[in-house]
Amino acid sequence: MPILRICVCLLFAVVALRDRVHAGEPFPRVLTHFEPVAVNPVFTGAGEGHWDVKIRERGWILREGDHWRMWYTGYDGTRPGQKMLGYATSTDGMIWNRHPRNPLCKEHWIEDVCVIPHNGTLYMFAEGEQDRAQMLTSRDGIAWTRVGRLDVRLKSGEPIPDGPYGTPTAWLEDGVWNLFYERGDKGIWLARSRDLKVFTNVQDEPVMVPGPDEFDHDLIAMNQVIKHDDRYYAVFHGSRKPADPSQPSLWATGLATSTDLIHWTKYAGNPLRPIGENKSSGLLIHDGKRFRLYTMHGKVDVHLPPSK
Repeated sequence: MPILRICVCLLFAVVALRDRVHAGEPFPRVLTHFEPVAVNPVFTGAGEGHWDVKIRERGWILREGDHWRMWYTGYDGTRPGQKMLGYATSTDGMIWNRHPRNPLCKEHWIEDVCVIPHNGTLYMFAEGEQDRAQMLTSRDGIAWTRVGRLDVRLKSGEPIPDGPYGTPTAWLEDGVWNLFYERGDKGIWLARSRDLKVFTNVQDEPVMVPGPDEFDHDLIAMNQVIKHDDRYYAVFHGSRKPADPSQPSLWATGLATSTDLIHWTKYAGNPLRPIGENKSSGLLIHDGKRFRLYTMHGKVDVHLPPSK
């Protein structure tokens, strides 16, 4: 057999072995390796003179074929400013057009949104005032009805202690609604419901806590859950409290995996984006060919798999 042919065969064998290994890895490259696109940011606040001077924290993106939909939180740029719901659409996930009816909701506080389609209805889980989780529903994604605050209970059935319970992230499977929420960004809890009326903790301890890495040393919150190759993946963000309390925390995006939604292992290569800039509120969105990583804290940036 000619040497060139042998080399080619060996090369194909190595590539095939690599692909099989990656397919069985708990953290495949398709979910962990990304580079920012040159046109970032692809979406920002509209600036002075608009209702959405700035955008804040987690928005949500749904791709339906060539139709991309994004819900986001806009506000006047001040910390106490009313947080309101905005909506934008795209044909490629890069160029976004704001809806003319924005803001869609301005009667009540909405931020950190998560949207789950089910049986023709869109269910939005979001933070309300004082970081209390709430739910809204819609048939078209434009007109939303507020159902009210989420009723979350301890494993015993008693209400959880009073206080913030925010960044609600939902995952629906086999008729069970899994609700991940944080309390003061000090841990992530999991509660479940079949009727969307009462969510009960699977355990009264967090299913994910900060650390031990530097980037999520003190604070942590869930952004998204997806399923890939029969494993669950959580996109989360974390931070270390700044030495100067007057300075804002810088958040970075991380990845964790689980087989049961309760026990999670963090990716050793975290964070997915570097420390030192707010690259958080991350979402993994499949564009039909590959996963993209969107980060949405203060501006929307897109990250694609490396070209080589």
